[in-house]
Amino acid sequence: MATAKARHILVDSEEKCEQLKIEIIEGADFAVVAAEHSSCPSGKQGGDLGEFGQGQMVREFDEVVFVEELNAVHGPVKTQFGYHLIEITERSE
Repeated sequence: MATAKARHILVDSEEKCEQLKIEIIEGADFAVVAAEHSSCPSGKQGGDLGEFGQGQMVREFDEVVFVEELNAVHGPVKTQFGYHLIEITERSE
């Protein structure tokens, strides 16, 4: 089964998500931004979600994590929880 490691930032608006993505692209540290802005408890660990298998996260999340480029910031990704920025740090098939 495919597995991945990722970190994310969860916010309540697409605009906020876009703003934070620009900050990260311009050099802000993903983990610091996650700790300051993410509404997910994982924000305290810099957004780190650890390792998880395909199908363990919501569909919209999986569609990014198991397809898109590693070590890049993806999003905003809308789910039932809000808007995410996602950085995939590892993936195995």
